Amino acid sequence: MEEQFILRVPPSVAERIDRLLNESGSESMDLSFSDGRSGAFIIGEDHFPASLLDLPCIVESYKTYDDNVLIKTADVGQMIMVRDDGDPPPEVVVEHRHGLTPPMRDARRRRFRREPDLNPELVRRVEKDLLNIMNGGTAENFDILSYCQIYFIC
Repeated sequence: MEEQFILRVPPSVAERIDRLLNESGSESMDLSFSDGRSGAFIIGEDHFPASLLDLPCIVESYKTYDDNVLIKTADVGQMIMVRDDGDPPPEVVVEHRHGLTPPMRDARRRRFRREPDLNPELVRRVEKDLLNIMNGGTAENFDILSYCQIYFIC
């Protein structure tokens, strides 16, 4: 497996990177981090603020050698976001709220299930009653309402 990351840059910086890669120019690129998650992206003499963000889900990366067979090369879980000097930093420093494509917009809230809010004592009582029933016994303090609530939450 290879080590990969996603570099998201503003359109003006993307044009400069494209020119730099297509032409053999004298400009250089550098990426340095001052602390764990924030740093600077340098292209030529210009400095741009950069942030290392976790993606809401893992993105798989594939490569092909013969245009027929795809080979998985990496699981990408982080993105380096480069901003213009005037742009505000992301509101959440650790995790990027959106995925890479428009359908993954606000993915953490829309796509992943939240933990149900259950009373631990009720769960213990239902578990004990289920074990009693499985062993051939009966449930103690049987209450229809509380069992119906459990079934609808799960």
